[in-house]
Amino acid sequence: MNHKRSLWYYIKRDRFMYLLLLPGVLWYFIFHYVPMYGVIIAFKDYKPFFGIEGIFTSKWVGLQWFRKFFKSVYCARLLKNTFLLSFYSLAVNFPSAILLALFLNELKGKLFKKTVQTISYLPHFLSAVIVCGIVREMVSTDSGLFNALIKLFGGKPIPFLSRPEWFRTIYISSGLWQGIGWSSIIYLAAMSGLDQELYDAARIDGAGVLKRMRHITIPGIRQVISIQLILAVGGILSVGAEKILLLYNPQIYSTADVISTYVYREGLGNQNYSFGTAVGLFGSLVHMVLILGTNFIAKKMGEEGIW
Repeated sequence: MNHKRSLWYYIKRDRFMYLLLLPGVLWYFIFHYVPMYGVIIAFKDYKPFFGIEGIFTSKWVGLQWFRKFFKSVYCARLLKNTFLLSFYSLAVNFPSAILLALFLNELKGKLFKKTVQTISYLPHFLSAVIVCGIVREMVSTDSGLFNALIKLFGGKPIPFLSRPEWFRTIYISSGLWQGIGWSSIIYLAAMSGLDQELYDAARIDGAGVLKRMRHITIPGIRQVISIQLILAVGGILSVGAEKILLLYNPQIYSTADVISTYVYREGLGNQNYSFGTAVGLFGSLVHMVLILGTNFIAKKMGEEGIW
């Protein structure tokens, strides 16, 4: 009884903090937890015209939809494209954000530093539609900047968005432009908490910028880097479906089609909800395995995991 009174006392004391937390909790509960019951249609022969009741009354088919996906001619291509796009994005974007944060941390001019930060953050606030519109204009064969430069040097215009070999470069480079500034914020925040006396001592000993980065800054934010890497690897299959849908076309499916876009086409486009849910559930299971595995490896290497 005392424990309950004590708990209620703290809840009452911090009630305004809990009220601030409530909208976020409700959002996750309504849009992430409540819909989870619908996952069972991955194991059923669900028909859309049955409505919500059909989720519970449809016939159980077990792993039929999973087997169909694994036997599909698209399975290998989807997995390959998803992993390659995610891996290349991780290999480019993850270290780039750290490098940007390292160099911003060394800038002394406050006005210049804030200007660079603001310019690098701004693209993050653009919607996928705007970003893809900019990309389409930049690579347009008629008035695009890149093809204008190619013509200037005597070359022939390239239909970038119709060539499968160019899609990954366009996707990754546009993602780097849009996200590098925003991703660097957490590293800059971690760097702001480092002991400045270490930097002063290093300067007195004659350490240059690169040596200070190597021996003070990077070791100081190593735990943050470890956690961010675990989360990034865990989401390696979470490529931006919206962006791909706005950029790709049947001509470049061989390199652009990924699990999330296939789920969209099959689940919503062809109204095969059970099959689409099964493919999406498979992707979620892979996410979980990757997070658990990366967290385990990080802790074995002496780093702090996310739990």
